[in-house]
Amino acid sequence: MAFTELLDTLGGVGRFQMLYMALLLFPCSLLACHNFLQNFTAAVPLHHCRGHANETGGTNATEEGWWRASIPADRHQRPEPCLRFVRPQWELLDPNATVDDVATEGCEDGWTYDRSVFPSTIVTEWDLVCDSRPRRDLAQTIYMAGVLVGAAVFGSVADRWGRKAPLMCSYLQLAVAGACTAYFSSFEVYCVFRFLTGMTFSGIILNSLSLVVEWMPTQGRTVAGALLGYAFTLGQILLAGVAYLVRSWRWLQFTVSAPFLVIFLYSWWLPESSRWLLLHGKSHLAIQNLRKVARLNGKREEGQRLTKEVVSTYMQNESSVGRPSSSVLDLFRTPAIRKVTCCLMVVWFSNSLAYYGLAMDLQKFGLSIYLVQVMFGVIDIPAMLVSTTTMIYVGRRATVASFLILAGFMVIANMFVPEDMQTLRTAQAALGKGCLASSFISVYLFAGELYPTQVRQMGMGFVSVNARLGGMAAPLVSMLEEYHPILPPVIFGATAIFAGVAICFLMETRNLPLVETIEAMERR
Repeated sequence: MAFTELLDTLGGVGRFQMLYMALLLFPCSLLACHNFLQNFTAAVPLHHCRGHANETGGTNATEEGWWRASIPADRHQRPEPCLRFVRPQWELLDPNATVDDVATEGCEDGWTYDRSVFPSTIVTEWDLVCDSRPRRDLAQTIYMAGVLVGAAVFGSVADRWGRKAPLMCSYLQLAVAGACTAYFSSFEVYCVFRFLTGMTFSGIILNSLSLVVEWMPTQGRTVAGALLGYAFTLGQILLAGVAYLVRSWRWLQFTVSAPFLVIFLYSWWLPESSRWLLLHGKSHLAIQNLRKVARLNGKREEGQRLTKEVVSTYMQNESSVGRPSSSVLDLFRTPAIRKVTCCLMVVWFSNSLAYYGLAMDLQKFGLSIYLVQVMFGVIDIPAMLVSTTTMIYVGRRATVASFLILAGFMVIANMFVPEDMQTLRTAQAALGKGCLASSFISVYLFAGELYPTQVRQMGMGFVSVNARLGGMAAPLVSMLEEYHPILPPVIFGATAIFAGVAICFLMETRNLPLVETIEAMERR
């Protein structure tokens, strides 16, 4: 008998599972706010050079007249953001006057920012524009590096200490690091605390997913996994509303961080995974937790009948798999598992690269950044519904491949949409991002079914590291726009298409039983 059968006898998907899942999914929604926070805290408002401190010749000019005399105009007849005349050209106050070959220089005295939409961002506070603009993208890369390190740290300690302790530590670390990010006034310190915040992303996602799955009977796991994706999407929509109401970057940072202190306090109530407790010889605590589950699910009598011997009979399948692998080399030793690992490395890296490449630079679409954030979140919902349906009735491989290839072509096709058709460009990008979000959710399930139980946890952790590498690379690829505007969309689109092709080399797992060992996988 299996442990999931024990959960069925204690009420199946009952009140405990519903409440437990809600308490775990709520923090995941707020976590999405941190993942996309820099769209707002690092927004780049319109800006131009400050005037010459020692020039007074044009003091009677209007503001428009002043910048016309002091700053060259770009092709849209707006002030150049990074250049000014070496000396003000007051003759340009005459609408019919022109000047040629006038010497220009950088913004030696700083910048003036349009604060009508964003009164305060890290860009305006530390002048992360012009030559310093790469530092803005570097801050997001550092955050994603924290996500990568967190996946390694919190993933390994979860097997040793359980799921609850790392989860609670992640909640507390996010609350403290997020608040400190808003408090200190140094860009370097800001990056350090963003790194610490990024570490908690992996700790919360990995352990929340493990707890939900390990407390959920078999028939509820697919829905639980899908709800995790919807919670993340709702968090993106929530962020747009909060950012619209709280415009200062420091207060916005604090607003989305402070609730995690409350979450840390109520997480003391969350019981540890009884499956983990039983596998680590802590049957007394496991039985206590199972009896609480039985009471909440209205199965008090069944809970009272639980003993160490009874529970042990339900753990026979769990202990028959054999020793879990302790070496990542086992993911490459034999042909079948090597093919799975290599293909999934490509898919997870490419999916994450394209996803964050689209989701982390919303200002390029020209519409209100708040509207774009909502559009990107809303499109994800029907896209994930379609992917869930096709996974059930068509298959995992076809679903992931189709959504990745479709997303890649949408990203590349967007290059050919004129810039003045901003609504069409935004809608098409939102559809592409929705396809990438759907493939992300689908590949989580697909990867878990492809890997045998003996190396499943290690395999999932290894390929998720590749996803974090893709997230780190996305801001760096976006920097290539400085050299040529078509480079980022070509790279994002091409990698998504390549990943869609790579997934076709894997076997379909729909309606197939899970494989337990590497040897059984090779035989199949």
